[in-house]
Amino acid sequence: MADFSDSILSKAATMEIPINNNGEPGTLPEDDSLEQDLQQVMVSGPNLNETSIVSGGYGGPAGGIIPTSSIKDLRMKSRGVNIPQSQSASRITKQADQHPGSMHHSASSSALAAEEVSRGVAVEKLDSVKKWGINTYKCTKQLFSERFGRGSRTVDLELEAQIDVLRETKHKYENILRLATALTSHFHNMVETQQALGDTFADLSQKSPELQDEFGYNAETQKLLCKNGESLLGAINFFVSSINTLVNKTMEDTLMTIKQYENARLEFDAYRSDLEELSLGPRDAAAMVRIEMAQQEYQIHRDKYERLRSDVTIKLKFLEENKVKVMHKQLLLFHNAISAYFAGNQQQLEQTLIQFNVKLKPPGSDKPSWLEEQ
Repeated sequence: MADFSDSILSKAATMEIPINNNGEPGTLPEDDSLEQDLQQVMVSGPNLNETSIVSGGYGGPAGGIIPTSSIKDLRMKSRGVNIPQSQSASRITKQADQHPGSMHHSASSSALAAEEVSRGVAVEKLDSVKKWGINTYKCTKQLFSERFGRGSRTVDLELEAQIDVLRETKHKYENILRLATALTSHFHNMVETQQALGDTFADLSQKSPELQDEFGYNAETQKLLCKNGESLLGAINFFVSSINTLVNKTMEDTLMTIKQYENARLEFDAYRSDLEELSLGPRDAAAMVRIEMAQQEYQIHRDKYERLRSDVTIKLKFLEENKVKVMHKQLLLFHNAISAYFAGNQQQLEQTLIQFNVKLKPPGSDKPSWLEEQ
């Protein structure tokens, strides 16, 4: 009989049975994909995987886990096996014999305190889940109301126009970045071809006495073009790097704030619609309590909306100033470098690099070039 009990205990301690939504063993199905706006409403849910949600409060230990050593001790006692005690355990037993009331009271107080903490954490997590669910429901309802033309939305016409201009500008600058990167790649191949052609001319100049002069000045010309090409390549790389920073870092940072602002606007309109709906209903005591709570939530989300709208306005202003400053410098660099190269003005090309503090890659460097990193 003892062996049968041991077998049941060991299996219960190690068995894991996955349960699906219908209460049957199996795996959980994957969530269906929703449209992008609906996903943004749902992404802020709390983490339900933390064990602190369910630890305590169920009549078990405060940690929610039974140590395996306790199960082992129970088995040995049921078989009549004596369990050796350590010196520390003996001292605790003596203290318990001398002061049984105080030890019992201390242990009970500690257990109760730990259980209360665990229950408090569980209640806090459940409350967070409840608030998230209510907020998600209201925002989803508002989103569908706007999409089907039944609900109203708050619109700042001036700010919305600036946001549209920013998105259009980012799209155009991305096209500039794509074309400039392609130009850099093609020009890099041309410079490498000129380098190889110059080396070939120089070699033939040494091996063809009858054409030594002709091969010689062609080799010098290709070497000069190659040198100027490397300078122009450095200027174009600097131009591409600056545009990339402007588009994918500065503009993207502003667009992230705009996404937060748009989410706050949706929440604000959801709680505003909820307050308006409650205000049109009955005015009994229970309804007045709900209206007061809705008024508080409305004010909280209105303050959040106003704060983010102010942040977006400020960021758009600074972004415009930064964009003008950066593009003024980079367009001037691009124009002067291209003009000097195709005019064959080596001195002007070098002065352009110095003027805009463009650093060329030192020859013989083992570090991969900017093009190789792409």
